Amino acid sequence: MSTRPTIRSVAARAGVSKSLVSLVLQDSPKVGPERRAAVMAAIEELGYRPDPTARSLAERRTRTIGVVLDDLRNPWFVDLLDGLRPVLLEAGLRPVLGDTRTEPDVAAVFAQLRVDGLVVVGTREDPHAVEEVARGVPTVLAGSRDSYDAPVDTVAGDDRAGVRLLVVHLVGLGHRRIGHVAGTGSVGRLRRAAVEESVRAAGGEVLVATGDMTEDAGFRCGLELLGGRDRPSAVVGANDVSAVGLLAAADELGLRVPEDVSVTGYDDIALARSRRTALTTVDNGAARVGGLAGEELLARIADPHRAPVTTLVPPRLVVRTTTGPAPDLSPG
Repeated sequence: MSTRPTIRSVAARAGVSKSLVSLVLQDSPKVGPERRAAVMAAIEELGYRPDPTARSLAERRTRTIGVVLDDLRNPWFVDLLDGLRPVLLEAGLRPVLGDTRTEPDVAAVFAQLRVDGLVVVGTREDPHAVEEVARGVPTVLAGSRDSYDAPVDTVAGDDRAGVRLLVVHLVGLGHRRIGHVAGTGSVGRLRRAAVEESVRAAGGEVLVATGDMTEDAGFRCGLELLGGRDRPSAVVGANDVSAVGLLAAADELGLRVPEDVSVTGYDDIALARSRRTALTTVDNGAARVGGLAGEELLARIADPHRAPVTTLVPPRLVVRTTTGPAPDLSPG
């Protein structure tokens, strides 16, 4: 029965020391081309595959990245992960997902597992829950604008610019009384402030119902905003998921979209792009945010003491069938 080749057998075949083989495996510049070629030839001949556990111990790295999500059910995270994963995998790093909804201290758990870095995705009620971990582990925020007293980089969509695109679109359709389902956390607060600022700058009126980023909140807030006599002619959801709830509320109240009320979301998730929903929204470049977050994390790992960087991805308005000209809501 053949035995699995080891670093010792590779060293013997190449006629070098085990430490030199280790240097080659670490791609060290200290090894000359001839000896490197000899080691690589021996690895190929023997079919040697490094033991990842032993390699991690030798390098004092786990080659894993903790990805902290605030709710795995949010489909926007899927698009972001599509951009993040390839960058990490190309660098030889493996992403491991954790959800603070089911494990509030997941960042601390990742730190105990000695991950090489953290990507904190999305907004959260208590952004400082991971701040202590971020002081000792290279950390990047993705899709969030939380403020940390730690050397943390931020990559997010430019929500203020994106909301302005939505409001300019609605105002151009004649809407002056605009509702908003306000979300939670730093992103929710930023989007609410941008809606209020943009609508009022256009001479309009804002009606706000406080919810969160869920479909249930969109439905509940939709009934609140659209169920009265002085309802708005358009409603901006905190995100696409809450906008789906808004569409259900409009249907529950017998209102047609967009003839009686226009509805917009934010994020351009797959559901918004479906023919059934066809939601007017903002593409905030989730995959691009994920990719840039991965690149910033690699830079942070290479230089943990560099000054924090904030990168905003430009948004893009996507007009579909849920917005139209403002109806005449005057009495009588």
